[in-house]
Amino acid sequence: MKRRKMLPEYQKLKDENGLIDKGPVFTISFSRFSLITVSLPLFSFIFCVSYSLLFFFEQSTSTHCHVWNYLPSISAAIGSFQPQAFVWQISIIVHFIPRLIITWMYKSYYDRVIRRNRQNVAKFALLLNVVENFSLLGLSIYTSNDNYEIHKNCFCTFIVVSETYMMLSYYLNKNAKRDPKSSHSENKSINLKRNLFIINITSIVLAAYFFVRHNDRCEGGIYTFFALFEYIVVLTNMGYHMTAAIDFHNQHLVFDWHHGLQIHFQ
Repeated sequence: MKRRKMLPEYQKLKDENGLIDKGPVFTISFSRFSLITVSLPLFSFIFCVSYSLLFFFEQSTSTHCHVWNYLPSISAAIGSFQPQAFVWQISIIVHFIPRLIITWMYKSYYDRVIRRNRQNVAKFALLLNVVENFSLLGLSIYTSNDNYEIHKNCFCTFIVVSETYMMLSYYLNKNAKRDPKSSHSENKSINLKRNLFIINITSIVLAAYFFVRHNDRCEGGIYTFFALFEYIVVLTNMGYHMTAAIDFHNQHLVFDWHHGLQIHFQ
């Protein structure tokens, strides 16, 4: 069996003080942690849409207009049938705490790099991120079929706070740092945030347009475009949060019984 590799901080602590016998309980690079966290809803989303198309095509793509349609809406794909609803709900519940850990990481990051006169903006952005996580949990647990009012309120909250958070997060990383100089990885993350936010907000507008047009005119195929842009909204939101893998590429999450959960630089 291979011996667990310890970070330098732990090796030093062991040598000087003798406080640690076996090193940390676990160590994981934050890039891997964030990728795993976002992958849970990503793969469950792909599964739910694919399963609905394969086994519930007519039921999931039908609307009150009774016109031809090739894609299910997200609500139909993740909340109307089993096992899709169960898979989606489990993935959101499991990834809820890791998402809050990522928010905690950003708090530490903003405390360190954001200018003092922009700290209130950073705190507000972090609050929005927490609300976004709770609203996503709520709209996933309370489906449109089971409790439409709660689902609708959670969905509207999710859209508003997620868009505002993405805008503020981009602003903070682009214009509010103490040191205006950015590394290659920081510039890459900032550019990705900008591009994903633009695609996301554009897709929301287009999805709303096709949804209203479908309801007003009942044209065949229009609801398919609504569903497609809904998918893009979800995927770009996931992609935006996945930029945390770049923001914290040189950091590890470490847990040991002496200090609990900590952040360590590589």
